[in-house]
Amino acid sequence: MSLDLATTRRIAKLARIGLADAELETVRQKLDGILGWVDQLSEVDVEGVPPMVGTEMEALRQREDVVTDGNCQQAVLSCAPETSGPFYTVPKVVE
Repeated sequence: MSLDLATTRRIAKLARIGLADAELETVRQKLDGILGWVDQLSEVDVEGVPPMVGTEMEALRQREDVVTDGNCQQAVLSCAPETSGPFYTVPKVVE
């Protein structure tokens, strides 16, 4: 399949790529090369090759939902520039 300049211009517009008229031919040639590779893929014999595992075929591995970093309030608050009791103190931004 070979693209013409009008189709290349339309693809560029749909992709929101601003191309000057001088750039259209170069982009057309590059797109033709990409489409050529896709055409080559259709020639590959995949008969008897099982599909690769995708997200729809494999269950997600899940871990147990446990708290692993709890009870470290003082360690967390020690990083704050200012605290008030067990809370961060921040400057007032709305009056």
